[in-house]
Amino acid sequence: MHIFFSGIGGTGIGPLALLAKQAGYDVSGSDKQDSQYIEYLKNHGITDIHIGQTEAALSTVHQAKPIDWYVYSSALVKENPHPPEMAFIVSQGIKHSKRDEFLNYILEQKQLKLIAIAGTHGKSTTTAMVVWLFKELGIPISYSVGAKIEFGDMGQYDPASTYFVYECDEFDRNFLAFHPYMSIISGIAWDHHEVFPTAENYNQAFRDFLSQSELKTILTEDSQTLSIKNDESYSIVDESDDGYSELTLSGTVNRHDAWLAIDAVSQLTKEPLNRLITIMNEFPGLSRRMEELIPNLYTDYAHTPEKITGAMGTAQEIAKENGQNVVVVYEPLTNRRMHYTRDQHMDIFTGASALYWVPSYLAREDPQQPILTPSELIESLNPTIRNMAKPMELNGDLKVAIQSHLDNGDMILALSGGGGNSLDEWLRGEFV
Repeated sequence: MHIFFSGIGGTGIGPLALLAKQAGYDVSGSDKQDSQYIEYLKNHGITDIHIGQTEAALSTVHQAKPIDWYVYSSALVKENPHPPEMAFIVSQGIKHSKRDEFLNYILEQKQLKLIAIAGTHGKSTTTAMVVWLFKELGIPISYSVGAKIEFGDMGQYDPASTYFVYECDEFDRNFLAFHPYMSIISGIAWDHHEVFPTAENYNQAFRDFLSQSELKTILTEDSQTLSIKNDESYSIVDESDDGYSELTLSGTVNRHDAWLAIDAVSQLTKEPLNRLITIMNEFPGLSRRMEELIPNLYTDYAHTPEKITGAMGTAQEIAKENGQNVVVVYEPLTNRRMHYTRDQHMDIFTGASALYWVPSYLAREDPQQPILTPSELIESLNPTIRNMAKPMELNGDLKVAIQSHLDNGDMILALSGGGGNSLDEWLRGEFV
């Protein structure tokens, strides 16, 4: 079966394409732009990838080997209600769906039990942590992680596995397509405002998702946010649990994610907590989650106010140990999100000694919303932070500023949620 993945360079579609190839399917794909993720896929054997999503290019692929299933990301029709590729697919009568339908097909065909990690933030880290524990225990596992990991591919299919670990996204209500054997909630704070018009609407979607799961693991704080009525299907965990204090990972948010992963894997494998804690304390991390690109230059995917606050806390823990100042370079993830959250940024950079704010990474934008500039967004900060914040572009001036701070021994925290042509990719090109 030939599966064509549109938006194959995305962190949701890319790992699924890799998984599909390993599971024995013919895989090809397209994306609107080249990126490090495209190169990653090519290096892992998926070489039939077209940059530019046109009807002509898709027709050429189909003529060479007929496409049986066209899998597309939610971004495709969000960015263009009439995408050229879709016009060709419909005209040819080719089966098409978003990724959730295809993944459910794989789960059914391969008879895998779904472990779904959902939440506003912490999904990738928690997913990677669960995979890490299974791998270190020597238990076969299939999975899809929305970030590169050192201890495996971003997506993997193991025919000997019982479970499939999946980073389950709430955007466009995708996660409601699944009925997990176990779900893990990594943190909840109202997001994707264009999809969920109110916080209660957002929270109800998570309640609906949990109602479709046999087993659930969730932090006390999130269970309270959702007003969960506890029953035997829930495992509710927090910092007061025996063993939590033995975690040595940097950052409160990372320790919370780790505790969720440990609790879930302990339920599934019956391994004692102390063994899982020992394994977790050696967790090597994952790409773009407080990843040190070069000494003292860190990149992190934090893109919501809550996640940024968590990243700042982790950075300050690291900097305190080394007697350093924390300097932040911030690229907001989407202009549309900033229209809803700009006021929530008022104090989240507290503790930074300098802040460089670059233009927002644009994706799935609302053309009716004006683009908010760094200067406009800086005006929403409290006076103390505003006075040390500076609007910048991804250019030579920013490179000089960053290098100056590195020469001074400062810790640089780059917050960047985008993919191709993002701050993260720019840093890798200029400094790595």
